[in-house]
Amino acid sequence: MLSRCRRENGAESARGGGPAPRFIRSGDQRVPKRRRPAPDHDHRGRGSTMSAVTLAPARARAAFFLAGGLLIVAAFQLALALGAPFGAAAQGGTNPGQLPGALRLVSGVGAIVWLGATVIVLARGGWALVPLRDNVARVATWGLVGILGVGALMNFASSSPWERFGWGPFTLVLFVLCVVLASSAPPRTPR
Repeated sequence: MLSRCRRENGAESARGGGPAPRFIRSGDQRVPKRRRPAPDHDHRGRGSTMSAVTLAPARARAAFFLAGGLLIVAAFQLALALGAPFGAAAQGGTNPGQLPGALRLVSGVGAIVWLGATVIVLARGGWALVPLRDNVARVATWGLVGILGVGALMNFASSSPWERFGWGPFTLVLFVLCVVLASSAPPRTPR
């Protein structure tokens, strides 16, 4: 009887060694009270693990939309490499229609590079597809900021209206998202 009272009042349980569950009254029955797990993040949503749930919302959203934009660029480059007739909208617009063989190869390599950039961006945003240290993702994201900045300037300076009015603004949006992602604070470790 004494051990039952101790268990019901929150003393250590005889079986588990840990604290016994506290009870709340529900009608005539005693129902175990649910315990919340201890949070591994602070009140601002920054956690100790690299998951999108515990990261700051701006960081996770920027990574999500930036990765989507980079996938669009990679798909466009892949289409060019496979012979799609979009030459007027790529590489200065000097080759309308299908790109020549050497430029198709350049587009194929570009597609691989943009897919790699997508993996880095997702790792920085908390959705790591491959294990990547946070400092590597941070430095690579700042490198991507520079590449997208130069790319936006080149697209706006192009003689092709497709690049000037299509890819220019698109790349500028990707640049801004990349700056937001690169300058976001790293997740905090719990104290």
